[in-house]
Amino acid sequence: MTPGLIKMWFALAAMGFMFIAVIAIYFGRFKLKGIFKAIVSIIAYFFMVIAGIIIFFVVFSGPVNG
Repeated sequence: MTPGLIKMWFALAAMGFMFIAVIAIYFGRFKLKGIFKAIVSIIAYFFMVIAGIIIFFVVFSGPVNG
């Protein structure tokens, strides 16, 4: 695979992490109670932070030549 295609898959994975995080945050806030609410929220915010870091590196690594 070319470097550009690898960056595309990483960016797509980060968008997937963001989607999972949004759904988990919704369930954590409105559907769950007790310890499950805290666990799901922690996991969701972890996914959101990881997605942000991946997108940061993909965007600021610059264009791919070739």
